Amino acid sequence: MSRPRVVIVGAGFAGYRAARTLARLTRNRADITLLNPTDYFLYLPLLPQVAAGVLEARRVTVSLPGTLRGVRLVLGEADGVDLDERTVHYSDPEGGAGSLRYDRLVLAVGSVNKLLPVPGVAEHAHGFRGLPEALYLRDHVTRQVELAAAEDDPGRRAARCTFVVVGAGYTGTEVAAHLQMLTDRLVRRRPLPGGLRPRWLLLDVAPRVLPEMDERLSRTADRVLRARGVDVRMGTSVKEATRDGVLLTDGEFVASRTLVWCVGVRPDPLVEAVGQPLERGRLIVDPQLQLPGCADVFACGDAAAVPDLERPGSFTPMTAQHAWRQGRVAGENVAGSLGLGRRRRPYRHRDLGFAVDLGGARAAANPLGVPLSGPAAGVVTRGYHLAALPGNRIRVAADWLLDAVLPRQGVQLGLVRSWSVPLDTASPELARVPGGPDRPSARTGGEPMTRESAPGKDPGRRTAAEPGKTEPAAEPGDNGPAAEPRDNGPAGEPGKNQPGGEAAKRQPGGEPARHQPGGEPARNQPGEGPARNQPGEGPLRDQPGGESARSRSGGESPRSRSGGESAGAGPGRPAPGPVKRTDPPAPAGPDGTTDPAAPAPGDPAGATGPADRPNASD
Repeated sequence: MSRPRVVIVGAGFAGYRAARTLARLTRNRADITLLNPTDYFLYLPLLPQVAAGVLEARRVTVSLPGTLRGVRLVLGEADGVDLDERTVHYSDPEGGAGSLRYDRLVLAVGSVNKLLPVPGVAEHAHGFRGLPEALYLRDHVTRQVELAAAEDDPGRRAARCTFVVVGAGYTGTEVAAHLQMLTDRLVRRRPLPGGLRPRWLLLDVAPRVLPEMDERLSRTADRVLRARGVDVRMGTSVKEATRDGVLLTDGEFVASRTLVWCVGVRPDPLVEAVGQPLERGRLIVDPQLQLPGCADVFACGDAAAVPDLERPGSFTPMTAQHAWRQGRVAGENVAGSLGLGRRRRPYRHRDLGFAVDLGGARAAANPLGVPLSGPAAGVVTRGYHLAALPGNRIRVAADWLLDAVLPRQGVQLGLVRSWSVPLDTASPELARVPGGPDRPSARTGGEPMTRESAPGKDPGRRTAAEPGKTEPAAEPGDNGPAAEPRDNGPAGEPGKNQPGGEAAKRQPGGEPARHQPGGEPARNQPGEGPARNQPGEGPLRDQPGGESARSRSGGESPRSRSGGESAGAGPGRPAPGPVKRTDPPAPAGPDGTTDPAAPAPGDPAGATGPADRPNASD
């Protein structure tokens, strides 16, 4: 007799706990498959400490293959669910398609950044839902402080040192608290001209900080932030975002290069494609976390609207605590439905309190309803995180100890570029790469996916409504309020991934182009060593007569073609291949030399660099 097949979609708090519980209860009597875009579980509450440089990035990740024994990991993103065929369709990291059959399905796909119809936000802001966003934000904030130190214009210097965080909930409060301490340490190490200090603004339309938590926690967090110099503005938000700053709802314009969007989350767009009743974008389930009318499908975490039995008529909020507990109940109920575990039970919870880490030894916590602040709250908060972490506890504790006794490293790693972490994405856990597979958008202004209706197609499989908009070539560049302006622009730093700027790193087949419109020819190309024959170097190899690069196209160098652009690599554009001619030689002139008016090999008239992109955030 074959073993039952259980598919779990998503390895966040709910999905990871469900997989671990199922593996323990079934004891290899069921085939458990976990579908997730990454091979790790991300402990989100410590992500602000990664952005601030307190913790190394791998400390907040827990290996799925290393900790989930008896669970098969499939790397990929779910594209759709066919409830009739009991099949989950997915795309793997290299663009291939696959499907998984199931007898029981657990949907725990989590959430994505919540967008509001505010002009310019999608182009100029960045969220805080994944590891790539945290790494990018750390580099960007460090870069702004370093550029400000070398800036001559006082206005541009102040703009680079002004940081705006929108959303004073759990995430926004911790991001503002930790990164304010980071910029403070950077400036103490290298003072800015004129004694300028970094300026942090925390905005929210709510009447107080941490509006969803106990009022005493709110007052503690507000007091700590204001004491550090954070400009906390309640009842205020962003009316419009531009490349030069943000216009606030009270009419004030704040010049800034940094806009961090922490206004909340919404369920993953896959939830809508399931075709079942929703409550504010979440799948409605019964107290046993089961979809009504679908005895083989369960949902938990941010993807599910779970009835709150402690408050009849309401649903549990989208928090990590609820997701972690719901994952355990979902695992137990799935095992029970297969006759491999205990009897199914409804989800009930008891509020154990909250803890907010405000950096250093400061925190606000109310364990079991007891309000704490200061060092005592800091000890409770970090103790809670160590207990809740499924792994890496010793490494995390060691990083905390080292941060307390050693100066923090203020360096840029340059691993994540601006266009790799757009705010408008259905996959915040993945950095976008050039030439990668199209991904559905999480755009709020329109339908993020479509239902395929062709014969034989899965009616619930999601596809990009406008595939062209998900190509990296159409991604925002680096010239928004959270970015550097273009080369020789008002603020003086080269614009990146813009026509006239630096091309993105890690392009297929090459190294980034540098400070050229369209870029310098890529190095380390397939089958070749570093690209040669740059202006000023030796003759081209494999060319008839060995003529130099300067003699092509009427004596122009590769960098001057088509108005200054070269055929360099860029997002959405493959890098040039090995320098080797396969076309016939150019016609010879009367003296036997190559006709200088003939176009260079592989350089048709009108060739251009990367397509124009709109200004956007860094």
